Amino acid sequence: MIKLNYTIEGGNFSKAGYASSQVKKHLKQFNIESRLIKNIVVALYEAEVNIVAHADSGEIEVQITPGQVLVYAHDKGPGIPDVEKAMQEGYSTASDEVRQMGFGAGMGLPNIKKNVDELDIDTLVGSGTTLKMIKNIV
Repeated sequence: MIKLNYTIEGGNFSKAGYASSQVKKHLKQFNIESRLIKNIVVALYEAEVNIVAHADSGEIEVQITPGQVLVYAHDKGPGIPDVEKAMQEGYSTASDEVRQMGFGAGMGLPNIKKNVDELDIDTLVGSGTTLKMIKNIV
């Protein structure tokens, strides 16, 4: 098993996407089907941007095993008050500033769900959110 860890800085959009691009490089070394790599990278990028847009800070942990990729994205942010609403395409709590930069279209969580085999959301309002994403690669 390979473990990769990344610290994500809230509000730093210039570094948004760094973790997902690094993970993509690692996955390419394992001869994983390109479609599966794309799914993982899209989900990871969306999670990463959500941390940057909504939280003070966060961490992403990626575990690569022969059968699957497991991702934990944990943030110290406001939490998600209504997960069901947040899963609807187009629903967003992003600030106007974030939207003006081209982020916060309300596609993050729906895109994550579409690109992974399993998504678990653990959130506490006022404390933060942890996403657990699993993509099978066999």
